[in-house]
Amino acid sequence: MSILTSPKIKKIQRITLIFLIIAGIINYLDRSALSIANSAISGELGLTQIQMGYLLSAFSLSYAFAQLPVGIILDKIGSRITLGAGLLFWSIAQVACGLVHSFHALFVCRLILGIGEAPQFPAGAKSIGEWFNIKERGKPTGYFNSSSSIGPALAPPILTVLMVTFGWRWMFVILGVLGILASIGWLAMYRNRDSVELTKQEQQSLDEGSPKGKAGKATIKESIGLLSHTTTWGIIIGFMGVIYMIWLYLTWLPAYLEHEYGLSIAKTGFVVMIPYLFAIAGTITAGYVADYFAKKGFDIIRCRKFQAAISLILAGLFTIPAAYASNATMAVSFICASQFCLTFASGSAWVLVSTVIASRQISFLGGLQNFGGYLAGSFAPIVTGYIVQNTGSFKFALIISSCVAFASALAYIFLVKKPIGE
Repeated sequence: MSILTSPKIKKIQRITLIFLIIAGIINYLDRSALSIANSAISGELGLTQIQMGYLLSAFSLSYAFAQLPVGIILDKIGSRITLGAGLLFWSIAQVACGLVHSFHALFVCRLILGIGEAPQFPAGAKSIGEWFNIKERGKPTGYFNSSSSIGPALAPPILTVLMVTFGWRWMFVILGVLGILASIGWLAMYRNRDSVELTKQEQQSLDEGSPKGKAGKATIKESIGLLSHTTTWGIIIGFMGVIYMIWLYLTWLPAYLEHEYGLSIAKTGFVVMIPYLFAIAGTITAGYVADYFAKKGFDIIRCRKFQAAISLILAGLFTIPAAYASNATMAVSFICASQFCLTFASGSAWVLVSTVIASRQISFLGGLQNFGGYLAGSFAPIVTGYIVQNTGSFKFALIISSCVAFASALAYIFLVKKPIGE
């Protein structure tokens, strides 16, 4: 019996993917809220551009360091409890963001938000690794990862309307309540693979072609041992360039368009949505391309690492002319091309994680990848804040992000070579 003809497997796959996408969209709506309300919050609380840079980075810094224990926890207790608890935790923190009245209190709330959101993508990688065959993981990974673009695409119009209608504080509260409801749904509907009774044929169809590893749950020693492999470091360093650029655009794009081209807050909310439509297409396309080459018999690791590297280079190349564009239309056009390539790289990176290692350790490897990515990404808002404060322009900040992307692409090319053995 194949996966495609097993009603039980198809139902589990459908539930898994739907809830992962919903949680991912909420995840990115919550992340985007501060950048959308950037001007309103800084005006009410009297914050400088540098202080806003630190607030925007607070999330990514705590998010990065939380990846390390989260990966181990996921491999121990599974995605159901870990992601469900994380979703509830970060949603409460989001509500709290709407209740604070000082820079320091908001900074703490953003730190807590980052810790709560940490399980989202490692849990998604693990769930897809458990419920989809290795040659069929590209498409579901692409659709799941598209939530990281759907969220930012929906954020400008939706959050702008909420902020204009109810104020920025109620915007945070409404988002938090939405996340609490989603956490209840995930806990009620999703089940880890080891808690579902499967036939021998269903197990074989899910596991066929995957890297072989030991039975049972990974130990902490085995997880830490992943750091001895060059492939692990290639994945970590490569993702640094991906998230640095993503986080720069996610946190500063609305302010960039307002500052450089004089767009109003209302107009910016809808213009910012355009690049993220291209971003959605990029990550979904990456999944289809990955599965196409896998089914054609090409070397899976080689194809997927070059997908990530080449698209990352292209994202950097398109960002350079965006920095020197003479008008908003030209800038947004180049940013659209950059976003397509950037999310194509991100989608390819997550498919690569589920390719190079046995499913029992996907979570920790995904956590390591996210740690490296968001550690680098946490510097993007701060660096950008200092540059804008001191130069009055975003140009140099965009050029720096391109250089980071080029360097990270080399890590994929030269360090990622073979599966990670146990």
